[in-house]
Amino acid sequence: MKKANQLREIEIIPNFTKHAAGSVLIKWGNTWVLCTACVEEKVPPFLRDSGKGWVTAEYSMLPSSTLTRKERESKKGRPDARGTEISRLVGRALRAAVDMTKLGERTITVDCDVLQADGGTRCASITGGMVALALAVKKLESEKKLEKNPILNFVAAVSVGICGGVPTLDLDYEHDSTADVDMNIVMTDKGKFIELQGTAEHNPFSDSEFSLMTALAKKGFKTIFRKQKDALK
Repeated sequence: MKKANQLREIEIIPNFTKHAAGSVLIKWGNTWVLCTACVEEKVPPFLRDSGKGWVTAEYSMLPSSTLTRKERESKKGRPDARGTEISRLVGRALRAAVDMTKLGERTITVDCDVLQADGGTRCASITGGMVALALAVKKLESEKKLEKNPILNFVAAVSVGICGGVPTLDLDYEHDSTADVDMNIVMTDKGKFIELQGTAEHNPFSDSEFSLMTALAKKGFKTIFRKQKDALK
């Protein structure tokens, strides 16, 4: 059984699909996410003739990814609010990794499809999406379409919380669904925060508990960033 200060087992399998410019299957415990990065030689209207590129993301969960079948958005006839919120989070996180002027006027879209969910799907999506993005950039470099590598830093995410009064790293579904505090932290490999999403589900948390949770996250990030870079070797 995982200890409170441990990560679940993480495996990042690169080049998992054939057609995407970059792809990985990230297995984070029992959460599995397929992340694919596709390149288009165009940008949104607000960036035309700016010389800048764009990075965006889309997130979704397959119907069989949860214990009970999750209905497809197309069947509902409306966007899934949670999926939209996570898509925006992943996009914001990945844009922090890229110098858009060096990317040039092209768009990289990272699609994150959850095959199996056991907590932490957004963290796995950001972490795996970063590797898929880096692989897509490598492909552009090999095709001589980039003068300079636009990757500024690596980005990853991990969850932390307070479970039964104990600061806990990397919450699976069982922990996530019963935690007193649930927090997702997005950081760069240079130690800078991109986003913190923290909620007291039951009991409010103190400054000291917040410090303990961020310290646990930073401990986990050392392993996560190493896993990302190993997948690219």
